[in-house]
Amino acid sequence: MKLQKLLSHTRRAIDTYQMIDDGDKIAIGISGGKDSLALLYGMAHLRRFYPKKFDIIAITIDLGYPGFHTEEITELCKELDVPYYVEKTEIYDIIFNYRKETNPCSLCAKMRKGALNDKIKELGCNKFAYAHHKDDIIETFFMSLIFEGRIHTFSPVTYLDRSKLTMIRPLMFCNEGEIAAFERDMNLPVVTAKCPADGFTKREYAKQHIKNLEKENPGCKEKIFAAICNANLDGWPEPINRQR
Repeated sequence: MKLQKLLSHTRRAIDTYQMIDDGDKIAIGISGGKDSLALLYGMAHLRRFYPKKFDIIAITIDLGYPGFHTEEITELCKELDVPYYVEKTEIYDIIFNYRKETNPCSLCAKMRKGALNDKIKELGCNKFAYAHHKDDIIETFFMSLIFEGRIHTFSPVTYLDRSKLTMIRPLMFCNEGEIAAFERDMNLPVVTAKCPADGFTKREYAKQHIKNLEKENPGCKEKIFAAICNANLDGWPEPINRQR
């Protein structure tokens, strides 16, 4: 995927769901994966010509995994003229060495999110951007159906009352395959350190089922995504092109 296509997808999401206002200071959470780095790249270029003026910063919550390094991300942020902050934590040590959690994902996510929110507020941001893409939204929809018995998935825009922050997802119209192609084309500095608990998750289960559905019924993934966008799900804002 070329930069122009990434910017087109990103701007479409931002315009459709009115994600950005003049004067916003937006934090971008950088995990070191391809998705968050593609989001960083797209938002850094979009701010140069988008009619509403906004600032961005990048934040990495360093969980303390062995082999996790951010030097190349630091260089990319300098190249893109984006302030970059690395918040070091002892989350890895607490979860795997002290508590010895057998199912660490939920606690890790909670601690990581808490550290990220604290840093975002400390730096004076009013919004933060997550790098969830189209495949993430569809997979979460399936996970909610299968494991929770409800119709739910990520919302493009979510206001968090407790933290007074607005969460946006500008990559929602990008396919994961397109982001992977962009990462290869731009040689993004993806961090390869993996979580010790990495394995076959509920998300991977949903991903494989969707992959099989798409193989048997080509085009069905796009139809599922269109249905999600048109379903007026609880928590989803009204798209600008449907407002009266």
